[in-house]
Amino acid sequence: MILDIIYIPLFILLALHFPKFLLDDKEHAYLPILNKLALFHFVLGIAYFFTTNNGGGDAWGHWRVAKLMSYDQFILGLSAGEGTEFMRAFNYIPANLLGMSFLSNTMFYSMIGSFGITYFFLIAARSVPYNVIIKGYVLFPLIFFLPNLHFWSSGVGKDTILFLCIGMFAYGLMKPFQRVPLLVIPMLLSIGIRPHITLFLMIGFGLAYIFGGKVSPAQRFIFSAAMIGIGLAILPSVMQFAKIEEASAEGFDKFAQGKAAVLSRASTGSAIDISSYPFPLKVLTFWFRPALFDVRNVNSLIAAVENLIFLIVFIKAMRTKPFAAFKAAPFVIKGLVLFLIVGTLAFSQSLGNMGIMIRMRNMFLPGMIIYLMWVFSYEQQLIRSRQNNIKR
Repeated sequence: MILDIIYIPLFILLALHFPKFLLDDKEHAYLPILNKLALFHFVLGIAYFFTTNNGGGDAWGHWRVAKLMSYDQFILGLSAGEGTEFMRAFNYIPANLLGMSFLSNTMFYSMIGSFGITYFFLIAARSVPYNVIIKGYVLFPLIFFLPNLHFWSSGVGKDTILFLCIGMFAYGLMKPFQRVPLLVIPMLLSIGIRPHITLFLMIGFGLAYIFGGKVSPAQRFIFSAAMIGIGLAILPSVMQFAKIEEASAEGFDKFAQGKAAVLSRASTGSAIDISSYPFPLKVLTFWFRPALFDVRNVNSLIAAVENLIFLIVFIKAMRTKPFAAFKAAPFVIKGLVLFLIVGTLAFSQSLGNMGIMIRMRNMFLPGMIIYLMWVFSYEQQLIRSRQNNIKR
């Protein structure tokens, strides 16, 4: 615990200074907002610590096992492990070699999650030219202060690392030839943690390159071919990781039905039986529940209110021209939307537990947030274009 006095202020300091390495000269006005987001992230990290301390969830297990892990187990888990084994090996250096307590290890992950928030924030700031006011509130940057967006990306575990990986990867693709490390690092990490997320990224952004946008034909061909190739290369690992017997519609459907049945029988109060739901209702359940009628405690109340706000913004956006906006969207937004669609198709069919749904959805939530911002911005562009034509 004595080392916490050194580690925790260091992590907070690094989180506050990280945006300075990414901001352009004209963007330094964003720094106070990004610092507030980082501090808010650490506050939610402390909440995550109290939720998982002394045995709550996977986070405690990742830290405790890494604390007792031998060097040989670390090398094996890091080189050959997948999922939980890789995650525990990943925690070997902070928990074992550096002697971090569970609190300081949680703050280390909070710092990592704040990096992911910064990447997503800058994608939005650089891709969406116009802001919008809804019910008297400015959408950006307020929407980036949604509590669950921070809570599930601030604790020791896979979700925080993947949150960073997705943000880093999308940010890297905005200038791929200049940011190669930001593409390679998240792919390697995500393959070790959840290879199917890597596959979803390859499919989503590979399709985005195929659909075009303001991308040169040469870049479109190179990167779409590379992502399709990587996707095909890791497909056997994904199937083995998910224990799918064959790469067919029947095989994936069988896996989804089995997973949904297991989760819906879970003993927690958040288990729901989605097996009889029609497809659209499964999607809405994945995106917008828990709702107010699902509230059982303070955590679910916060999530329900947040989802209600999110639903209001979503409905308002869908009343404009969402499909035309998607067609006109920058490449990175197209990729995040397609990544969201692929993830939704996979997880909405197999998750029958609202707690797990919130965690899994958090990886895709920034993409939807940025897309909704773009939809409103596109509407503003059309209005301003019409006004300019009238003046002429």
